[in-house]
Amino acid sequence: MGSPGSANGRRGEYVRIPEEVEAAAKGEADAATALKAAAAAECPRVLRWRAIRWWAKVAVLGIFLAGAGAAAVVFLGPLVIKKVVAPILYWESTTFSRSAIALICFGAIALFPSVLLPSSPFMWLAGMTFGYLYGFLIIQAGMSIGMSLPYFIGSAFHCRIHRWLEKWPKKAAFVRLAGEGDWHHQFRAVALLRISPFPYIVFNYASVATNVKYCPYIAGSMAGTIHETFLAIYSGKLLQSLAVATSKGSFLSVDQIIYNGIGFTIAAASTAAITIYAKKALQKLQAEDEIF
Repeated sequence: MGSPGSANGRRGEYVRIPEEVEAAAKGEADAATALKAAAAAECPRVLRWRAIRWWAKVAVLGIFLAGAGAAAVVFLGPLVIKKVVAPILYWESTTFSRSAIALICFGAIALFPSVLLPSSPFMWLAGMTFGYLYGFLIIQAGMSIGMSLPYFIGSAFHCRIHRWLEKWPKKAAFVRLAGEGDWHHQFRAVALLRISPFPYIVFNYASVATNVKYCPYIAGSMAGTIHETFLAIYSGKLLQSLAVATSKGSFLSVDQIIYNGIGFTIAAASTAAITIYAKKALQKLQAEDEIF
């Protein structure tokens, strides 16, 4: 047993230690608060600088790609068109009638997506041969079947497709948006997914891993591919004009170059703007679903 004095001394020490710890903790808290305030003041400046750097990189990349594309068009374009595109167009126009070409384009656009083959060349061919009105009708009719067949075929492999999507959780989260909510929600999600950079052929089968109904699926798909159809027709018409000019031993006139250049720029800018809008809208839609 210790003496009472020593006990009182120890009790005094026990009282003083918490006061010192509390003072130290308060000092650390004040320092942390000051650091947070400094970081908050610095954060907008850092974010602004990062945004400037990101847009600078995008601009440099865009200039580089535009230069590379222009060089390819000037030096390789005429050769490819003369040796590949023009002979194919000549063979197609002298071998098949317009009705046969329409059936070929329709069949390829309707059936190729089911076997994971691209149908874009036949969209270009429909644009070259039939123009904007009839070309649009042929392409949209074929795409309606091309998007419906995988939906019904994929239903037989629902579990396997679901397991396949689990390998890419971020993309799967966007795909599953199509199966949530009411008819309008599903229609909007499908349309945005069609506009977004999500692969067209992959989504045809991936959609069955959700609970999306067929009516909002096909309606949203048709609405979301209208811009793609017009872009394909425009690309086909542009290739046709280049092939005709090359087959005559010349190239496009200055007026045609300016006209097609402006048209291509508008088409590319519109596609990029629509794609960016769709991506942001999907992210917003996903955030709303997470909240509710």
